[in-house]
Amino acid sequence: MHRHSEHHAVERIGWLRAAVLGANDGIVSTASLLVGVAAADQARSAVLLAGVAALVAGAFSMAAGEYVSVSSQADTEAADLARERGELRDQPALERDELADIYIGRGLEPPLARQVADQLMAKDALGAHARDELGISQATTARPVQAALTSAMTFSAGAALPLLAAWMAPTSLLGWVVAATSIVALAALGGVGARAGRAGVWRAVARVTFWGALALGATAGVGALFGAAG
Repeated sequence: MHRHSEHHAVERIGWLRAAVLGANDGIVSTASLLVGVAAADQARSAVLLAGVAALVAGAFSMAAGEYVSVSSQADTEAADLARERGELRDQPALERDELADIYIGRGLEPPLARQVADQLMAKDALGAHARDELGISQATTARPVQAALTSAMTFSAGAALPLLAAWMAPTSLLGWVVAATSIVALAALGGVGARAGRAGVWRAVARVTFWGALALGATAGVGALFGAAG
């Protein structure tokens, strides 16, 4: 038999989701805050201070949120596996029939489905039920620490882009430069995320830039309103 290795995008789904979410949130939330503060006619020092605070607070918030969320998923998976382990110990015949029924539902003939169930359970009964009954696999299993660290690092990287633009831009154009830089960064992020996940690029780019532009416009309006009121 000839073997060849295959790499599928689903193998990246855990860290890719956290990375894209972290970087996107870092760009949008930090840039929106910077644009809003700049629209209120604040000094550059106030804009930069707000950006740094947003970066630090956002990174910790993303890490904590991802860790709690993915830990809940991991706890649920562990509880399901423990329950399945007990059922395999107490009623293996019923579990074999349950696995065979799954394969019959997927198109196998009953005798072949029972044979497949027998062979898979003889090798790794819990693994077979985890994969085919519960939908838990090595590629998609929850990894809280990985998700938390990925989100924190990518949020910080995303937030650093509009912050750097604010630091380098002329004061009179600060808001516009931050907004333009952020839109370009969001478009690039959408494209990279789509390519990494082997999905359509242009749809991802349009989606992420639309919502980013909407957030920037909303906070700029709020900042201008409060700046005029002040």
